[in-house]
Amino acid sequence: MKSFHAFRLDTANQCLWRGQERVSIPPKPYDMLRYLVQNPGRLVTHDELLEKLWPETYVNPELIRKYILDIRKVLGDRPDKPEFIETVTKRGYRFIAPVTDESAAESPDSSTPQENERKTTEEKAEPDGPRSEQKSASRKPMPLKAAITALLAVAVTTAIAGHYRSSRKGLSASSLNNTSIAVLPFADLSPGKDQEYFSDGLSEQLINDLAKVSALKVVGRSSAFQFRGKNEDLREVGKKLGVSNVLEGSVYCDRYHVRITAELVKADDGFQLWSQTYDREMKDIFAVQDEIARATTEALQLKLLGSNGQPVPSTFRSANPEAYQAYLQGQYFAARGLDKGDLQKALSFADQTIQLDPKYAPAWAQRARALECLASLALMDNTQGFRAARESVEKAIVLNPSLASPYLTLGMIQIDHDWDWNAADASLKKARTLEPGGAEVFYDRAYLARGLGRIDEAIELYTQATALDPLRADSHLALGYTLYLAGRLGEARDALQRTKELNPQISSLHLTLGKILLAEGHADRALAEMELETGEWEKFSGEALVYHALGRHQVADAALGKLITTHQNDCAYQIAEAYAYRRESDKAFDWLDRAYRQRDAGLPELKTGPLMSSLRADPRYVKLLAKIGLPK
Repeated sequence: MKSFHAFRLDTANQCLWRGQERVSIPPKPYDMLRYLVQNPGRLVTHDELLEKLWPETYVNPELIRKYILDIRKVLGDRPDKPEFIETVTKRGYRFIAPVTDESAAESPDSSTPQENERKTTEEKAEPDGPRSEQKSASRKPMPLKAAITALLAVAVTTAIAGHYRSSRKGLSASSLNNTSIAVLPFADLSPGKDQEYFSDGLSEQLINDLAKVSALKVVGRSSAFQFRGKNEDLREVGKKLGVSNVLEGSVYCDRYHVRITAELVKADDGFQLWSQTYDREMKDIFAVQDEIARATTEALQLKLLGSNGQPVPSTFRSANPEAYQAYLQGQYFAARGLDKGDLQKALSFADQTIQLDPKYAPAWAQRARALECLASLALMDNTQGFRAARESVEKAIVLNPSLASPYLTLGMIQIDHDWDWNAADASLKKARTLEPGGAEVFYDRAYLARGLGRIDEAIELYTQATALDPLRADSHLALGYTLYLAGRLGEARDALQRTKELNPQISSLHLTLGKILLAEGHADRALAEMELETGEWEKFSGEALVYHALGRHQVADAALGKLITTHQNDCAYQIAEAYAYRRESDKAFDWLDRAYRQRDAGLPELKTGPLMSSLRADPRYVKLLAKIGLPK
């Protein structure tokens, strides 16, 4: 038993007490707190925590900060004026509170023989580490099915495994971290500099293939592609992305010929682990893939991550080079964002690919994703868009049930349009099985958990998504918004600050910051944030809220009027939210009914949104939740 201030840490029974009250603390934060308390006054580094607490399980180092925040919340500690845990920047943590070992002062006969036997057994079973926990994995995006990519994926994973093969039984946390990799966008060296879509497609395919290997941490596309054309020192790339290995390369491509050069490098010292150049005729690019992959398999015996490795899953590809080129062009526009023009171009290229090769499943998945985005953003008819997206998803799954991307799109349709929560959960679980390391898988699962009101689970999943794709601004924004829903306003502000550093122009950033300030009673400061908002409906919505809070009702009415005039067909929920904040319940429910009829994707936020709190005692609230299949 360890005591510090008003707390007692019962290591035998694995629980924390404040006086006579047992304190609720999650398992992983408990393990970390126990280790810090057992080492008082000493700097405990990040690496030591990973090695001692999770010696045979991969735990992303980014989560350590989250667990420390959880511990501080439980103890009532403040990072700026710590009483318990002191942060040593970029190094680790020190437990600074005085610790008393009560067990040492107890009489040898103070416990019963049965208790002594139980304690002895537990202490032998767990000297330093935590309770046994399930190992986790991570990563995904949208499959491109090219020729040489399967070979590169095989060679990369084998090179990593060969260099970092562990002599111990299993792999330590630090060893597993060595199997982390970022695939940078391959450089387009083509004469016309017009093959970027091809080189991007090659890089993205490698990311997707490597993400299917469950013990490999692969950084997401959004983060890796931010280094396009920057020629940044690979040591800095490794630090920014939190990886030990970087794959980079180049593509020379013309109508008849392709040359691909790839190089795998250790990020910390620039040591080259593997490199290869491939020269092929464009017409033979698919025919040679199996030959190269087979030869590589025989030469390297295709073993990943020691004896527990798995092969890179085979790639389903189009036998039509023109179809594949069209598909890559569609992926290029799909990856640019949610602009209507880009989504329509992605849809057009998907249709072109399908005309050339109707049995190419990734093209159907690409088509489904573009349609789902257009429909959910009200950029096309809602009912028609979701129906067409569902048809394309079902076609993709029939053609190739091993692709994760169609299941992700199906899950989003079931969340945003069907409100079929059980079906959505099944779809996202299937995607997780197919690509356990996909950042997008974590992101979409978090979105579902948030809609169902499982806020703590959503925060955990968003945290994992940001760890896998650390430079993706919208992941940090989603995490910040979910922390706001949980009332963890300081942590929310931290996540939004990271969002601002990555993309200060992203829409909803200042709206969310303004909502946090309104929750804290700082309406004047909230107004300053709302005025910086870049999104149109977001700005109108924020102004309607903040001007009402300031008592400037005429201006608030004008802002709400603009929102209604311009966005009544896609922001019915936000209009209802403004009326709920003004405590005009009848008008709020009128707009919520409209949101229901329009299948507004924001409606599930009714369950968790703080601005809807005035409606929750109304019988109409419970009835509406029941209509969309959510428990009270």
